[in-house]
Amino acid sequence: MKKDIHPEYRKVVFLDTSSEYKFLSGSTRGSNETIEWEDGNTYPLIKVEISSDSHPFYTGKQKADKVGGRVDRFKKKYNMK
Repeated sequence: MKKDIHPEYRKVVFLDTSSEYKFLSGSTRGSNETIEWEDGNTYPLIKVEISSDSHPFYTGKQKADKVGGRVDRFKKKYNMK
């Protein structure tokens, strides 16, 4: 790798603001906020709105579509089953 052209890769803590779930990972992103992790070290804190802890795909708690898709609306409109 060429020197002085790549961002610094370091460990950071990501905080899911919707569920207060935290995880430690590597990232090139920086932050002015810090947090003390379970291992006693202090890491930069990056707040995210959604993570695997709160995303419907990973949690299996997807919202049901009350209106339905095109086919469901067509069948309902013409009383088909």
